[in-house]
Amino acid sequence: MLLEISELTKNFGGLTAVNHFGMTVNQGQIVGLIGPNGAGKTTIFNLITGVIRPNAGKIIFDGKDITGNTPHQAASSGIGRTFQLTPLFADFSTLENVVASVYLHPRSNFWNTLFNTRSYQRNEAYALEKSNQILELVGLSGVKNEFAKNLPHGYQKMLGVARALAVQPKLLMLDEPLGGMNTDEIAFTMGIMEKIRKEGMTILAIEHNMQILDSCDHVVVINFGQKIAEGNVEEVRNNPEVIEAYLGEGDAA
Repeated sequence: MLLEISELTKNFGGLTAVNHFGMTVNQGQIVGLIGPNGAGKTTIFNLITGVIRPNAGKIIFDGKDITGNTPHQAASSGIGRTFQLTPLFADFSTLENVVASVYLHPRSNFWNTLFNTRSYQRNEAYALEKSNQILELVGLSGVKNEFAKNLPHGYQKMLGVARALAVQPKLLMLDEPLGGMNTDEIAFTMGIMEKIRKEGMTILAIEHNMQILDSCDHVVVINFGQKIAEGNVEEVRNNPEVIEAYLGEGDAA
């Protein structure tokens, strides 16, 4: 078990956004956390990654209690994440965006950098090699010299994934990876997710697009901040509560 959440609760004034929520993520899985817009999915992500602090509950990651940690501490513990709106360096190339993220784990000190030592040069070569490997993994090596602002929407989202991978996470958290994509971009993204998992990565993805289910080993469904269903894809697709609360009563899963 890589991630264990229990009794997680977050209140914003009189609004309970997350209510006694619990779930687990096992090593090597792709787990989907799904639900309609406003269900509390992103709030849960922000609680895990330390963007906001919970009112109650525990978050155990890789055997350690990280409840209430800062975003920097969460990243240092081995959690990488993307955002619904991908924060890219618009005037950097695709490659430069990933290299910048590799530098979040610096391998050179100030003096090595100042005097351009052999150690610094080796580390520069490492950052470049690592970044190229990541771009190859996520299917962006062909556009590595393009400015990030000029990339199609799907490629920009995938560049966000590449940057998250650059911090060498144990858990990759994807915030609506299919958001705003067309059919071809969705197929591309889901293919890359499976490719990343085959490399040994554990993925937790939140979505309101039900197509994400086709990539998931395990699915958790929330509505109004509470878990309403959990299980494999077929169990979730056929759950009456999910059909009514998420898809709308009478709609087919």
